[in-house]
Amino acid sequence: MAIASSAQTRPAKTKPAPGKKASLERAAAWARRAPLLPALIFMIAVTQLPFVITIAISFFDWNALYPNDVKFGWFDNYVAVFTDEALRTSVITTIVLTVVVVLVSLVLGLAIALLLDRHFWGRGIVRTILITPFLIVPVASALLWKHALFNPEYGLLNGVLNWVGNLFGFQAPQPDWISLQPLGAIEVDLIWQWTPFMMLILLAGLQSRPLDVIEAARIDGATGWQVFRFMTLPHLRRYLELAALLGSIYIVQNFDAVFTITSGGLGTANLPYSIFQTFFLAHDYGAASAAGVVIVIGSLLLATFALRTVSTLLKEENR
Repeated sequence: MAIASSAQTRPAKTKPAPGKKASLERAAAWARRAPLLPALIFMIAVTQLPFVITIAISFFDWNALYPNDVKFGWFDNYVAVFTDEALRTSVITTIVLTVVVVLVSLVLGLAIALLLDRHFWGRGIVRTILITPFLIVPVASALLWKHALFNPEYGLLNGVLNWVGNLFGFQAPQPDWISLQPLGAIEVDLIWQWTPFMMLILLAGLQSRPLDVIEAARIDGATGWQVFRFMTLPHLRRYLELAALLGSIYIVQNFDAVFTITSGGLGTANLPYSIFQTFFLAHDYGAASAAGVVIVIGSLLLATFALRTVSTLLKEENR
């Protein structure tokens, strides 16, 4: 009788109303996210606010040499980026520099990766030595090429020419490499530094090949070229795209090599160097900001393609 009485007096459990349940779930979600909010706010303040301010400045005709003549200029700065001859030339130089460096680095990286994919004594040491150029600070790499290799008086290249000339009894020419091929000198430096990066990505692709299928193809009489053309190269397609896109994103923004080797002279000023000149020398903040926004948009487009390629690679690996 006592148990029955207790059951009669105990209040029955009721389910929360749908609206109240949703409120509780939102409160629990915010409680989980709250510790991350300071980091999120800091990241937005550090990375996004400067970009938003840059976009805002890009719409103003703002030259620090004329502080009393700041006015809203709509898209004048963006029109100037693509119509001003100097800026248009720097855009073309950026495209040429990026395409040449990425293509040559990809070809050399693929050739080296194919060699390193074979088993031989000391392969680990050779791989470590070949990666070294990519680990060098970009400014140090540019200084190395400018002074130790390209210098017409004491550089290694002219030293080798002089040695060969003395060996065969003639006066070897001593060219000024940077003056003769200024853009080529920058490209050589960047190719030397970025080939190991391409090689690493392509070597990873080569080592993920299904070796049993390749072995079966060789047993069926396929030549080495046929295996490479119809099996290896299609397998490496995604890796080639990934290496090209990631390399392009970084080389489009290259400033160190241009500044160190030629100081933007002799027609080698790319868009990042032109932004430096426009901002720090001409003090035209509006035009420099517009050029910066153009670079960011181009880099975002390349990054989008890179992320899609990575996503496709991961899907193929999980099949």
